[in-house]
Amino acid sequence: MNLKYPHLFSPIKINSIMVSNRIIANPMGQVFEDKALGRPGVVVAGSVITQPGKASWESAGQPYAFDKYEVEKTRRRILLAHRGGAKASLEIAHAGQYARVAPGDFAMGPSGYWREDGVEVREMDEAMMDEVVSGYVRTVQDAQAVGFDMIFLHFGHGWLVPEFLSPLFNKRTDTYGGTIENRMRFPLRILKEIRKAAGPYFPIEMRISANEYMPGGISFEDVLTFVKAAQEYIDVVQVSCGLDIEHEANVYTASTNFTEHMLNVKYAKVIKENVDILVSVVGSIMNPDEAEKLLADGIVDMVALARPLVADPDWPVKALEGRVEDIVPCLRCLQCYHIATNRRNVGCSVNPRYANEDWVPRKLPKAETRKRVVIIGAGPAGCKAALTACERGHEVILLEKRDHIGGAIHYVAMEHFKVDIKAYLEYLKVQIGKSAIDLRLNTEASPKLIRSLAPDVVIVAVGALPVKPPIPGIDSKNVMSFYEAIEHEERIGRNVVIIGGGTIGAEIGLELSLLKEKNVTIIEMLNELAVQGNMLYKIGLRHKMGEAESLHVMLEAGCRKITEEGVYVRDKKGVEIFLPADTVIIAAGVRADRALAESFYGIVPQTYMIGDCEKPRKIQEATMEGYTIAAAI
Repeated sequence: MNLKYPHLFSPIKINSIMVSNRIIANPMGQVFEDKALGRPGVVVAGSVITQPGKASWESAGQPYAFDKYEVEKTRRRILLAHRGGAKASLEIAHAGQYARVAPGDFAMGPSGYWREDGVEVREMDEAMMDEVVSGYVRTVQDAQAVGFDMIFLHFGHGWLVPEFLSPLFNKRTDTYGGTIENRMRFPLRILKEIRKAAGPYFPIEMRISANEYMPGGISFEDVLTFVKAAQEYIDVVQVSCGLDIEHEANVYTASTNFTEHMLNVKYAKVIKENVDILVSVVGSIMNPDEAEKLLADGIVDMVALARPLVADPDWPVKALEGRVEDIVPCLRCLQCYHIATNRRNVGCSVNPRYANEDWVPRKLPKAETRKRVVIIGAGPAGCKAALTACERGHEVILLEKRDHIGGAIHYVAMEHFKVDIKAYLEYLKVQIGKSAIDLRLNTEASPKLIRSLAPDVVIVAVGALPVKPPIPGIDSKNVMSFYEAIEHEERIGRNVVIIGGGTIGAEIGLELSLLKEKNVTIIEMLNELAVQGNMLYKIGLRHKMGEAESLHVMLEAGCRKITEEGVYVRDKKGVEIFLPADTVIIAAGVRADRALAESFYGIVPQTYMIGDCEKPRKIQEATMEGYTIAAAI
């Protein structure tokens, strides 16, 4: 077989087991069956805790996975992981000072304090350490006994073991605190006892955070010292970064679109050069080309994927078959992450099945009756509806008034920090081109045209229009819309004022300041920027904006008047300020084009509005609407 990615799909031996390829499917929650069917080499089949009542980041009542009434469910994870030929691994973790405990109970950590939620964290004494070690040993032995092929020790992201390693958490003055030699004493003890119990031939992988991205966190030099000492007991070290509970650092554990791809590779390379065990790396390895190069260059031995396998669980098998253009790209929007979304609207922007596995099928069945489906508008919602209806076997006509598909993301994809959305736009173009969809560009729909097409179903996805606020002088020569600003950057002057600090205005301002060295002021009437964004997106945006010296933000401020010389602004104290501006960009949001959308009703009974023409949407919501409507036809 002539492989496009020979290194990615070369076998590798991890201690006593042979793995068919170099891809590790990392855990994201406890659902992993789709990822297993996508044929990675290793599937980490969810996580388990080591000490019931003291170790869970989920709930105080989380059961021990190998108890009498849980063990068979746990064993089934192995069967599910093996379905695609992968080896079954299991994440083993202890939440330490962040553990959810019963009311009145205490959590444990390297140092004592009271948490903000009123829970006491007690400094661990020798007896507590013995209990923790025993819990790890028991869990590993139980995992081994039921048939897991290997284990994955979660020693990163600020849970119990890294709390001992990091001076950010470990304030002890005894033999377990201070120097790295002292701070790693207890972690090494856990590893030594695990290896002793598991025997010399059971594969053990260990995750670490190479950089905690917090002032006072562990240095990379200390991380390297620990890994070099730990290699005696483990077979693979997986290089990650950041912290889970500390949100300022969580934006690197689960990186945003403001972070470069493969952000942990620089640390993995150094570790690989200093150890004699296998090294894997996780963190925004977005496509097979990136993964292949890491392996071909000898930087790491394996690559671990998390969110890319949420976006497309078949990423490995598509790469194996050389169908890289069919891989659905991850947007790094973090809608799949409960911390980012505060557990609201958790899902994937490009994969409707994620978090909806109980009702969205892995493969759509063909429709019993073939229908003619006319879709008006080829933005994210319209494209998804068209592809879904086509997959169901319907005749699909997709009308788009412009000379390109994509709707709003056609412009968004031009922005510097939107390379992942650009990849998704290219994916949509390829998929529509490969399909039987009758795409008609430069075709403006009208009720008359739609009637002439004699559809059985009409799906209206005509999008939204930019808001044009009633500001005196808004039609001045130095004023442009955000679409024009994105598409014609050459028209933008040196001094820029942006009216509106939503996600679009904020990112335009960031790019113009940080990369084009323009003097930029963003005027936002609310008390924060990017109010539409999820929590981690906003933190990532703020971090990146901190690098832009010529970017200024005025919150709770309003634009009073625009002239050809600049903008009059009233700040939150009511003081009027004049800001000189060569260019004024209006980024005041969008409004649903409901009048146009509603004009297509009454032609056929089955008429539906989706996407921004119903209400301004995230890509996630537009994708889901396009899928669900079309899947039910």
